[in-house]
Amino acid sequence: MDLNELPAWIASVLLLMALAGCVYALLAAWLVDRFAARSSPALAADAPRPGVTILKPLCGLEPDLFENLESFCRQDYAGPVQVVFGVQSASDPAIAVVQRLREAHPALSLDLVVDASQHGSNRKVSNLINMSERIAHAVVVLADSDMSVKPDYLERVVAALSQPGVAGVTCLYHGVPGDRGMCAQLAALAIDVQFVPNVILGTTFDLARPCFGSTIAMTAESLARIGGFRAFKDDLADDYAIGEALRAEGGTVAIPALTIGHACVDTELSGLWRHELRWNRTIRNVDPKGYAGSVVTHAFPLALLAALMPGAGSGALAVAALALTCRILLCLRIERAFGLAPHAYWLLPIRDMLSFINFTWSFVSGAVTWKGHDYRVVADGTLIPEHGLGRESRATSV
Repeated sequence: MDLNELPAWIASVLLLMALAGCVYALLAAWLVDRFAARSSPALAADAPRPGVTILKPLCGLEPDLFENLESFCRQDYAGPVQVVFGVQSASDPAIAVVQRLREAHPALSLDLVVDASQHGSNRKVSNLINMSERIAHAVVVLADSDMSVKPDYLERVVAALSQPGVAGVTCLYHGVPGDRGMCAQLAALAIDVQFVPNVILGTTFDLARPCFGSTIAMTAESLARIGGFRAFKDDLADDYAIGEALRAEGGTVAIPALTIGHACVDTELSGLWRHELRWNRTIRNVDPKGYAGSVVTHAFPLALLAALMPGAGSGALAVAALALTCRILLCLRIERAFGLAPHAYWLLPIRDMLSFINFTWSFVSGAVTWKGHDYRVVADGTLIPEHGLGRESRATSV
C-alpha cells in the first residue's frame, strides 16, 4: 500500500496518542517517586515472628541460579524458615544446586521434592502441588527461581502480610542484566521502564489488580481456603489468579514499597521475543481492555509512524523527540527511586520499537512457548498443550 493514499487524519490520531503517551510517562515518573517514598509497615522488635515456608519451583540450570536461591537463604529473620525446592525430573541439574545450598547452609531447613506427577497444563503449578505437602509453617511465600532479594526481604514481606485486611503480599521487581549483553539489557529496560511504572500507575488509579510470581505471600490457612494450588493447574496467569482468589476471601493484596531483582538471562533476540510475547499475551488475557488501551504508552513508535503518514510534517519528529525525552526522564526517576544502576539510555529507542512490535504481534494468535513447551491460550486464559502432557507419577522427597 502507498502511504500517500492513507487519509491525512491518521497522522493526527497517531500524534495525539503519542502526546497522551508523553503525559502518561511524566505522570508515571511522579507516581514512582511517591510510591518509593511510602513508609513500609514494620513488625515490633519484640513481636513474635511466625514460621515461614518459602516455595521454590525449579526447572533446569538457569544462569545465577545458586546466587539467586542463596539470597533467600541469607535472611535476617528471627522466626523459623523452611525452604522447599521442587523439580519434576530426577535428572534435573537444579538438584545439584540444591545440594550445594545444603552444604553451604547446613543449619537451614532446606527440603527437596522430586516428583514427575503432572496435574494440569501449567507445569509450574503442578510442581507446586507436588511440593505443597511439605509446607511446615503458618506463612507461605512463593517466589520464582530467577529472583534475588536483600536480607530484609522476608521481614518486610511478613510485616506487610501482618497488616489488617491484607490477605496476600506481592512484590514489584527490577531487571538485573548482569554482563550478558544487549538482549539482557533490553529485557531489564522493559521491566524497569515499562512494567514497573505501568503497575504503579495502574494500582494508584485502581485500574489494575496485580499479583506477581516474583513474590506471593499468604498464610497456609488462606492457601487452603482458596483450594490450594490445584485450583490453578490450568491457568497461564496462575499468579494473577491466586491474587484474585485471595481478594475473593475479603482481603487485599499488598505491594510493599520495594523491588526485588529479576535475572534477565536472554542472550539472543529470539528468546527475548518469546518471553515478552508470553508476558504480553498473559496480560492481554487477564485485562484485554486495559491491554488494548496501553497502546498509548508506546509514544515514540507512534510518533515515528505518524511521521511516515502524508501531511505529517516536521511536527511528528518533534513529538518523537519529546516522547524519547520523557522515556529517559522516567528511566532516571525509577533508577533514583529504587537505587538501581544506570541503564544504557541509547537502547531506549530500540527497546521502544521492539516493545511496540511485540505488543502488536500479541493480538495475532494465542500461541506461547513456556519452558520449552508450546501452548495455545484460550479466551479465559487456560493453557492448552499443543502435544499433550505425560502423567507419570513417580515422587521422591529428599
